[in-house]
Amino acid sequence: MADVERWRREFPFLDGDNPAAYLDNGASTQKPRAVIERMRQFAGHEYANVHRGIHELSERSTAVYEGSRERARKFFNAATAESIVFTRGTTEAVNLVAFAWGGQNVKSGDTILLTEMEHHSNMVPWQQLAARTGATIKYVPVLENGAGLDLDAARTLLAERPRIFAFTHISNTMAVENPVKDLCLLARENGVTTLIDAAQSAAHIPVDVQEIGCDFLACSAHKMCGPTGIGVLYGRHEILAQMPPWQFGGEMVDRVEFTGAKFRPPPARFEAGTPAIIESAGLHAALDFVDSVGLESIAAHSSALAEYAAEKLRALPGVRVFGPSGERAHLVTFAVEGVHAHDLAFFCNDRRVAIRAGHHCAQPLMRKLGAPASARASFHFYNTPAESDRLVDAIAEAIRFFNP
Repeated sequence: MADVERWRREFPFLDGDNPAAYLDNGASTQKPRAVIERMRQFAGHEYANVHRGIHELSERSTAVYEGSRERARKFFNAATAESIVFTRGTTEAVNLVAFAWGGQNVKSGDTILLTEMEHHSNMVPWQQLAARTGATIKYVPVLENGAGLDLDAARTLLAERPRIFAFTHISNTMAVENPVKDLCLLARENGVTTLIDAAQSAAHIPVDVQEIGCDFLACSAHKMCGPTGIGVLYGRHEILAQMPPWQFGGEMVDRVEFTGAKFRPPPARFEAGTPAIIESAGLHAALDFVDSVGLESIAAHSSALAEYAAEKLRALPGVRVFGPSGERAHLVTFAVEGVHAHDLAFFCNDRRVAIRAGHHCAQPLMRKLGAPASARASFHFYNTPAESDRLVDAIAEAIRFFNP
């Protein structure tokens, strides 16, 4: 990306003489001034509770909140703003679908289909649903070294007509971009409902829910240069309209009697209580900012950095790089023979290189690959080739230190 230095200046954390190489974007991204200042302005001069207030400030705040919903609709090209539900993040969004849709539609003897590369947040909620209902979970296997999904197995398993197929768009460990459009088409042909975990994709590549053809899609603002505490669940409105609420209280009710309650239509029925109002303003600013950079440019830049780092790391002694051998998404996960991933992370931290170490909330996958712990560097549009070099140099030094 030719203007990476321009974008770096938009981030207070990065706008200095010698900032750390922040390579933990898969966990959370840094925040640009546009997001920080929009939330400060809104909290200081525009804030009030939303929806129920008659006074001017509440009406203005409601307009900001619902304007953020419309902005998310546009960002994901949903057909209607009523298809956008605000949640605390991807995890809550998946839990919402598992409880509300799953509790209504999954029964004993049904099958829930996942993949072996899922984050725990798109695995454990379905495991719990299966335990409650007596359903069975099956998994689309990954190829050797996590290089991708076994698509032949996916076709076979979808032909068995599971109730739902929940799968990641981009793996948070293997740097694999799954063919979501093809998988959703195959699922739809077999009458299978789909949910896509877009936590790793929404801020890196264009995500068009109508083009993909999914039934549900979930993501988190904090991985998109936005604030924590808010995320987006997209659901086809005709499906949302048939789902019961999963939490109860204020905001989501239309009328309450001593004997019961009538619930509002979606999305309100899924947003019980006072929502993340200030955070919604930050989400709007973050989506504007990401669009101003350009998702195609972000995808090309972050993937190129990850591929560059993967190639350099493979050349080091004892390093195993997971995922595809060629083109990859914006991250690289690796293990070093004889060196624990936590030691690598501590070693890198001493050299002001921030990476993540552990199982990356994908314990079953990492065990299958024979690496219960690994290190992960994840890139974004504000990272540079020099930071990739700093990572590789730190790992090379660590290998010499721990394996003399």
